[in-house]
Amino acid sequence: MEAKSFFNLKNYGFLFLLCLSLNLYGQILVECENFDSKGGWVVDQQFMDQMGSPYLMAHGLGTPVKDAHTTVSFPEAGTYKVFVRTYNWTSPWYKGKGPGQFQLKINGKILPAVLGIEGNQWMWQDAGIVKLREARTEIVLKDLTGFNGRCDAVLFTKDKSFVPPSGEKELSEFRKKLLRIDSPLDGGRYDLVVVGAGAAGICTAISASRLGIKVALINDRPVLGGNNSSEVRVGLSGDIDKNLYPNIGNVLKEFNPERPSNAGPAEAFMDDRKMSLILAEKNITLFLNMHVFKTEMNSNKIRSVIAKNIETGKEMIFRGSLFADCTGDATVGYLAGADYRMGRESAYEAFESLAPLFSDQRTLGTSNLWSFETSADASRFPVLDWACQFSKQYNIDEIKPDWKWEGGFSKNTITDAENIRDQNLRAIFGNWAYLKNNNPKYANRKLTWVAFIGGKRESRRLLGDVILNQNDIQNQVRYNDASFTTTWSLDLHFPDPENSKYFPGEEFYSYCNQPRIFPYHVPYRCLYSRNIENLFMAGRNISVTHVAYGTIRVQRTTAMMGEVIGMAASICKKHQASPRSVYLEYLGELKELMKTGIAAK
Repeated sequence: MEAKSFFNLKNYGFLFLLCLSLNLYGQILVECENFDSKGGWVVDQQFMDQMGSPYLMAHGLGTPVKDAHTTVSFPEAGTYKVFVRTYNWTSPWYKGKGPGQFQLKINGKILPAVLGIEGNQWMWQDAGIVKLREARTEIVLKDLTGFNGRCDAVLFTKDKSFVPPSGEKELSEFRKKLLRIDSPLDGGRYDLVVVGAGAAGICTAISASRLGIKVALINDRPVLGGNNSSEVRVGLSGDIDKNLYPNIGNVLKEFNPERPSNAGPAEAFMDDRKMSLILAEKNITLFLNMHVFKTEMNSNKIRSVIAKNIETGKEMIFRGSLFADCTGDATVGYLAGADYRMGRESAYEAFESLAPLFSDQRTLGTSNLWSFETSADASRFPVLDWACQFSKQYNIDEIKPDWKWEGGFSKNTITDAENIRDQNLRAIFGNWAYLKNNNPKYANRKLTWVAFIGGKRESRRLLGDVILNQNDIQNQVRYNDASFTTTWSLDLHFPDPENSKYFPGEEFYSYCNQPRIFPYHVPYRCLYSRNIENLFMAGRNISVTHVAYGTIRVQRTTAMMGEVIGMAASICKKHQASPRSVYLEYLGELKELMKTGIAAK
């Protein structure tokens, strides 16, 4: 039997959620992420917890993208006022008209309002009045620039005096009312619910599945791999051949044995191989495009998580005995009330020589990688007054875009994530504009790909029974529950001083400090929450200090974490035990499983 996969809600026996609804006041809401055809627009869900919804974005690298369109059956013809929820995304830095310009076309007629050019936050922009002569109506988003115009929703109202709500709570209630979002659909009950399908989540799910665990794997994008997917294109780092238990790492070898370079070609990241491995597992049910936004608790145990489909808006509830937070941002743990830390500890807390004198909220940054191609013909790129401005004195002339393109050090990588991503885009486009218009060797180079999904390095770290620190690693402190091995340096990133000189507080370029380490065997007790009884974690959100985080965060290492907690979950099921009890009562069994490893299929 092959693994079940729910790529959309039709597979589950339900119809797609309709993108509109009518209330007593003649208001019709069309969610753009649910358009029939997205054209060249992309669905961006990264910031829905902050701005309220996924949205469509015209990510065309300066070339207008193909139209997105949908057909809506209105209950009656008539005259409607139209609002569009959009965002002038360069407004934090640039006071002119925003570059993300687009228009609405209704039944073949383009409304005159140019959208996405005003305001300084997500807002409802007045798009004009339309007269509909028939109920069946075609709505088209027409991109004008290719520079990341974004559209959340289109609202039609017969009440000309109506002003749509903007407050977070009011807007959420307004959406639910018009879209008729009621009780979540039943997503099933599982032994282990894994949220996040990067390297850590994939290995967690496969490891548990092959040990007889019924697994739900939930991912908020249509592809698997997280930072190692074709959407983000961060190459795998770290070693899997220096382990205390040599067979840990076997699962990773199955889906990506190579080491693709950062920003390499899409096919190098083997999205299809990852997907085929998951679909071949009989004990895994895969849920794509599902964003977890709520937990339900029973005392200090998670009873269920609730997720929203990023295209249809439909909600599903997933019940489980055990949960694994592989989200990177520690989303599940945060929602459940797990103890966590964000930012840098002071040097006095764990007596770490690489820690700052005083604690702060600084983190490693987020990268949006990019690539170009060289052709026989010259190409043009516009001068951009809204982008970061470069000069002969300061520009970045690089043949290979890499990890150094990194921003957001002094910002909150969760609440400020859209701002961080957008500043990265301003930097990439602005630097490219300067080089194309001032450096002759770029005449035949064309920007071909820029990641719109941020490759985030650091945010929340959940706290376990052991919080690993720099001294543990450098002094080779041996814990009796040593498990996976970390081999990467204590790789901490900082804003590049020259970049800070020209862009103070808005840096997008970095350098690193990389003290080397000997391979270190990390205790299992870093992989479960100290206060949420049934919560594992694997990935960049495990229980370490900021300094120790520098070594454990790379993806070959996080993949091995996933294998270990998959093994631990099987012991939990066998003995009806908690993750902590695996250490207290069944550590010998875990060691035997780690010694044996996960057999290939």
